[in-house]
Amino acid sequence: MTQDVVNFIDALPEPWQVQLCHQLRDVVHQVIPGVQERIQYKKPHFLKNGKYAAVISVSKDAVSFTLFNAASLELPQGSFEGPPERKTIKLRQSHTADMEQLSSWLGYTATSL
Repeated sequence: MTQDVVNFIDALPEPWQVQLCHQLRDVVHQVIPGVQERIQYKKPHFLKNGKYAAVISVSKDAVSFTLFNAASLELPQGSFEGPPERKTIKLRQSHTADMEQLSSWLGYTATSL
């Protein structure tokens, strides 16, 4: 775990974004033991064996969570965007993220990294 990622999250402008990003980061660390994290392209990136596993991206009204290595995942229609190998879900303040489901998908995608 790096202080850079914690500092990045703690500096976000909206309290709900800070809370959600910390939850997402915790999920990544629980699901992928020994995951590496770093700030790259002004976003928290999470790597397993030197390969991207997930990214958190923040915009004015959303927090996006990207899963890599996602080509074989069966995801709900309309929830995720992006090419087959990289799927992103946008989470907004009014939505409740299913952390258990995100954990399951992340665990599946990280297995072969």
